[in-house]
Amino acid sequence: MIGHLYEGSLAGLGEVAIEHEDGRTERLPVGQWRDGRPGDDALLDRCEGPTLDIGSGPGRLTVALAERGLPALGIDVTPYAVEMTRAAGGMALLRDVFDRIPGAGRWRTVLLADGNIGIGGDPPMLLRRVATLLDRTGRAIVELGDTTRTERLRLRDGRRAGDWFRWAHLDARAVGACAGEAGLTVTTIWTEAARCFAELTPDA
Repeated sequence: MIGHLYEGSLAGLGEVAIEHEDGRTERLPVGQWRDGRPGDDALLDRCEGPTLDIGSGPGRLTVALAERGLPALGIDVTPYAVEMTRAAGGMALLRDVFDRIPGAGRWRTVLLADGNIGIGGDPPMLLRRVATLLDRTGRAIVELGDTTRTERLRLRDGRRAGDWFRWAHLDARAVGACAGEAGLTVTTIWTEAARCFAELTPDA
């Protein structure tokens, strides 16, 4: 979800919708990404040590971790989102998860919240990358959805539309096999405030 439409939505310059290939639309939940969601505190409670927040957006989780005294870094591909995180007191880099990441192999916690398991449209590939970022004693915390599928989406604001991009969804039934392809094991699945999460750790 990149480009001017997303940045404009973050800045409050208009209402942007997510458009599916079949024509369905839904409002981009920018307010939740910016201001917080029920279940955030329970998610943050699971984080230990240096934490990497992948697809950090405007930085609510990155900033909250820093306020708890944990070293935290957000990465995002949208310049304005990175600026928002920094302005709020968090550390953030303009970086794709598949580019060079500081501290690779030493992160104790890696977060894929707010559906960010969908980045790139290929969860096994993304989790293989996550495995290279984790410390051997670390864990990835992944927010799951209610289905497993890959689709094409784009952002739309009235008559303007962005480019199509691939996005994936992963549910609790499929996360074990997906994690296994990446050399990770599901150690816990839990729900909080109608949200579902999985904790993944590197195979011994």
